[in-house]
Amino acid sequence: MLTNADLERLVDTSDEWIQTRTGIRERRIVAEGQTTCDLSEEAAKRALEAAGVKAEELDAIIVGTTTPDLVFPSTACLLQDRLGAHGCCAMDVNAACSGFLYALGVADKFIRCGDSSKVLVVGAETLSRMVDWTERTTCVLFGDGAGAVVLTADDKPGIMSTHLHANGAHKDLLNVEVGVSRGFKPETQGGLAIRMKGSEVFKVAVNTLGNIVDETLAANNMTRSDVDWLIPHQANLRIIKATAKKLALPMDRVVVTVDRHGNTSAGSVPLALDEAVRSGKIARGEVLLLEAFGGGFTWGSALIRY
Repeated sequence: MLTNADLERLVDTSDEWIQTRTGIRERRIVAEGQTTCDLSEEAAKRALEAAGVKAEELDAIIVGTTTPDLVFPSTACLLQDRLGAHGCCAMDVNAACSGFLYALGVADKFIRCGDSSKVLVVGAETLSRMVDWTERTTCVLFGDGAGAVVLTADDKPGIMSTHLHANGAHKDLLNVEVGVSRGFKPETQGGLAIRMKGSEVFKVAVNTLGNIVDETLAANNMTRSDVDWLIPHQANLRIIKATAKKLALPMDRVVVTVDRHGNTSAGSVPLALDEAVRSGKIARGEVLLLEAFGGGFTWGSALIRY
């Protein structure tokens, strides 16, 4: 665990400054040698157990991540081997913080078209491996984590709809400036570092998430009052509150974990969903709106009847 007090000793910041602007008090950081696949494996096993599904029954494994263990094989393939689910489709999806929702959307389509009946969907990140710990505006934001769900075919859809979007015109507002074929610097461990123009990202995120709320409800002929729970990407408490206001939902109907987890990118929505379900907050039959926004820019939503 890395607290705001710990960060005060690393950079020129304060607990008050961090909490006022982000709502974050602490975040989890992977141990030395621990990988995205390690986190994915733990989340996957918990999800499979909860669903009563054996790994060898899976038709597909889809991992949303921007921090894979290796360039290739994919983290999904590494996870498949650990679970013993050999032979099924396995792939990573990179949509930054929207990665889990993108992966969920792909899995939903696999099942709807009849190609799959059981799909494991994981969102996992080890963002601490590419945080610049001298950059105070970004290092306070991010943490590591993973969550997972198992989708199975059924006559009554739990996922009512998914909605996925992107706009590369905003690519310079939130990014990592190097990659395998562009700017990689072996002498500095690749030169990986998250760069963000915070105020611009905030404005676009609030507007975009507000619009996707309307799109999602319209697609299902529902109104704001039909939504029981908002499970948002855990990036910033101010963005979460703005989205809740758009839905006219009180904050006690919004799942918030950002204070303890920080921004875990593709891991944040499934982590929040898992915590809400296991704690008993969410009841069977309730309607959940999941949404996320991330670098790209990408954004997405899913409307679910639990």
